[in-house]
Amino acid sequence: MDLSITFIVVIFALGFIGSFVSGMLGVGGSIIKYPLLLYVPPLFGLVAFSAHEVSGISAIQVFFASIAGVWAYRKSGLLHKELIIYMGGAILLGSFIGSYGSGFLSEDAVNIVYGILAIIAAVMMFIPRKTIEENAKISFNKVLASSLALIVGVGSGIVGAAGGFLLVPIMLTVLKIPTRVTIATSLAITFISSIGGSVGKIITGQIEYWPAFIMIIASIIAAPLGAKIGQKMNVKILQWLLAIMIGATAIKIWIDILQ
Repeated sequence: MDLSITFIVVIFALGFIGSFVSGMLGVGGSIIKYPLLLYVPPLFGLVAFSAHEVSGISAIQVFFASIAGVWAYRKSGLLHKELIIYMGGAILLGSFIGSYGSGFLSEDAVNIVYGILAIIAAVMMFIPRKTIEENAKISFNKVLASSLALIVGVGSGIVGAAGGFLLVPIMLTVLKIPTRVTIATSLAITFISSIGGSVGKIITGQIEYWPAFIMIIASIIAAPLGAKIGQKMNVKILQWLLAIMIGATAIKIWIDILQ
């Protein structure tokens, strides 16, 4: 493993950018970090990571990024305990199944799963929906919430993403949860998902520990900063930022898969 100054600076910067967005938008950050780790290191003359290595680094890094993000929201009153219990339990099981099973998939298969997830998330963010009052009483279909979380867990476990980038549009569009509660609560569910994802990747030997460690340090610094800014930003701006980010990533991944 090349541990040059360039390597450390590049990996730290990628971790910082992804984790800042993670905290700000309530996603685990892998929606950005996955393509960044695949495409950016070679631009600086560094050895490219494989899809399995990227998914492994992302999985363990998301674990720490989501802890830091949830900690920043702990006193906000926006963490919905019932949603966390039902969706968290289901996504924990799904993410372990997906992350363990990914060890038996090819590089292209891992990238294809990522591309499919990114397109679904991008489309969901652009589906018109009624604005949910931030103070509205929250009720949701527990079976539907758990089932969707299980499916998200399997898919996101494969790519080491913990599922935050899919949880947000599902909670907003399907379950009709207010935006600020969605952003905070999805971080907590993402954290639970990342436990199953990390364990599966460790068992199957898909983690490069030095780059993961560098990105973890970046997450601990950047995720709380993002969460603080996210609490003060306009909700509509947050939604559009997330939609644009997911859409751009989906397009890039599919262009590369189809070439």
